[in-house]
Amino acid sequence: MIGLTDPQIKAFKRDGFIFPLKAMEADEARWLRKRLEAIETERGSLTGKFRSPKNHLLMTWFDRLIRHSKILDPIEQLLGPNILCWGTAILVKEPNDGTYVSWHQDLNYWGLTPGDVISAWLALTPATERSGCMRMIAGSHKWVDVVHHDIDDNKNLLSRGQSIEKGIDEKSATFLPLQPGEFSLHHGNTAHASTPNKADERRIGIAIRYVATQVRPVAHNDSAIVVRGHDDYGHFLSETAPINDFDSNAIAEHEKMMKIRQMVLLDK
Repeated sequence: MIGLTDPQIKAFKRDGFIFPLKAMEADEARWLRKRLEAIETERGSLTGKFRSPKNHLLMTWFDRLIRHSKILDPIEQLLGPNILCWGTAILVKEPNDGTYVSWHQDLNYWGLTPGDVISAWLALTPATERSGCMRMIAGSHKWVDVVHHDIDDNKNLLSRGQSIEKGIDEKSATFLPLQPGEFSLHHGNTAHASTPNKADERRIGIAIRYVATQVRPVAHNDSAIVVRGHDDYGHFLSETAPINDFDSNAIAEHEKMMKIRQMVLLDK
């Protein structure tokens, strides 16, 4: 196992995030970008406000990515040997399009408990301060009962525009720049945000949401897929990995699980 050092584990527990970690060489990240953009040409945008949190059910290469050992090894050190992928997201900011992400904590609206939830954010293009990389508040994963409210703003990439109402000290935020092939990890309760892309090229990232198998949905049925170890709890409906990209079975599985997930994400 090639994973985290003891200081990195300590930093994650203290701050609620760590970066940068290396998943792959830049050439492999460029291949993933080309694959994504080819799919956009063939099928239209996979991104935007209503992007799918289940694209790993449609594409075999995406299914392989969520099982990548250089991502899962550090996840295992933090969550334990039995791991589910709860969701994925393709996150694109076009140059100078004004899109941003407001300050929020994911677990405030994901409907999961306990909080053994970690997101890996993999850069396919340079994620810099200028291009709108993530910002995080160290230690915010320990905050409890933080009030969020929904913002009606089509430039906000979040599904409901959810935003922390008050208490964010912008000056204390840490920028998380990443080069192609690098990734960060952050706890599901870590407050994070990002500013618009003011660079000359697209900022493209893939987020993978991992949960320990003891995690359970709070109010609705939900689904996930085992990516390492085994699931002895059965709190989630079991997803089926795609055999071929966008084949009829994969599309049907994706549609079925998306109906379930939308009930969770849009629940107020």
